[in-house]
Amino acid sequence: MAQYVEQIRHVCSLGALQSVLAIERAVPILHAGPGCGQKLWGALGLQNGCQGSGYVGGHSVPCTNIGEKEVIFGGNERLRDIIANSLKVLDADLFVVVTGCVADIVGDDVGEATRRFQEQGQPVVYAETGGFKGTNLFGHELVLDAIIDQYLPPAANVQPGLVNIWSVVPYHDAFWLGNLTELERLVSELGLTPNVIFGPGKGMEALYKVPQAQWNLLVSPWVGLKNVRHLAEKFNTPYLHYPVLPIGPTETANFLRTIGEYAGVAGKRVERVISRHEAEYYYYIERSADVLLETRLLPRRFVTIADSFYSLGVSRFLINDLGLLPELQYITDGVPEEYQGDITAQFQHFTDGITAKVVFTNDGGAAHADIRQIKFRGRPLIIGSAWDKVLAEELNGYQLSVSMPVSDRLALDRAYVGYQGGLRLAEDIYSLVLADFQ
Repeated sequence: MAQYVEQIRHVCSLGALQSVLAIERAVPILHAGPGCGQKLWGALGLQNGCQGSGYVGGHSVPCTNIGEKEVIFGGNERLRDIIANSLKVLDADLFVVVTGCVADIVGDDVGEATRRFQEQGQPVVYAETGGFKGTNLFGHELVLDAIIDQYLPPAANVQPGLVNIWSVVPYHDAFWLGNLTELERLVSELGLTPNVIFGPGKGMEALYKVPQAQWNLLVSPWVGLKNVRHLAEKFNTPYLHYPVLPIGPTETANFLRTIGEYAGVAGKRVERVISRHEAEYYYYIERSADVLLETRLLPRRFVTIADSFYSLGVSRFLINDLGLLPELQYITDGVPEEYQGDITAQFQHFTDGITAKVVFTNDGGAAHADIRQIKFRGRPLIIGSAWDKVLAEELNGYQLSVSMPVSDRLALDRAYVGYQGGLRLAEDIYSLVLADFQ
């Protein structure tokens, strides 16, 4: 019997073109059929926090638009023309060729085409990201490895205290700019020098610093592990893997203590940073306790239908800091089997011995069918995507979109990471509840 997947919450690996766009003055060049780029931009950019197109994004991305002729006779000549013309007319510092399904299936030698430009000293690299190979998160890792291998030279010296930060995937996470900025801020408060390549004001200067870093910090359940391991092999840069997106005071304190211990930061300094943030955080929570503890308003049970970043990070915050209880948690970002055991184990470590069951699925329809069978006591809270609004209405629940697709919200610099992120998430959840109670 044929099977189909409903309401998928990621795109194909060619979606990594958006990761290129997140590096200032970097340009993706699509070697793909017409339509691929527009659909991927629509899913990751326009319909996900209204992130827009920016410089050379959206409909402006250079593309070979390969058709029948290139399928039969090969598309390398057309690719070389597009690269050459892009170098002439676009003001940029790095060009990344990303391939679609057709180019990879017919076997175009994209490496040969781009090496001609590399030999002329042109900043052109390539990644074979045919959509059939995996998700955009897989493609994100392919693009980063391509830049590491083909663009970054070894550093003459290591800069003490310099830390590369790798975490949420740009554009896939509608709140990536705010989240990365908050991670930078937390790391810098420990006296370290954070380095992030994505976002405004970073670009090539940040990219060139990558090999100079003393160590790499990966804040992610699994995405990026291949990259930091690759950096360890190529540049001998050690890495720290922190698998939980730190949201709220409990997890953020754990995060800061872990970073401080790994980096050799004095414990007193770490505790001062934590105390200062906790004093501010709990001021707002205490002031709002009249509402937060109002039993008529309080959702008691929650479900996440989100990627592994948010499903795990939000669950930790809602259980450890807000006192909610978990139902099933659905992880939707196509986590490879090799990582699923470690992620499941992370859901066994909440306060008071609370645990949560996890389901890995990219089928939103199957997740909804399961949730409809749950007998909730009171109105449930569903943290997921815009796909879940109808389900929440059926269940008389509260729904907040944080994970792709976030088509019902505008995302500018909002962050859910850290102490401030915990306050924002509490604000967003209880604003929903209060709005419904009017």
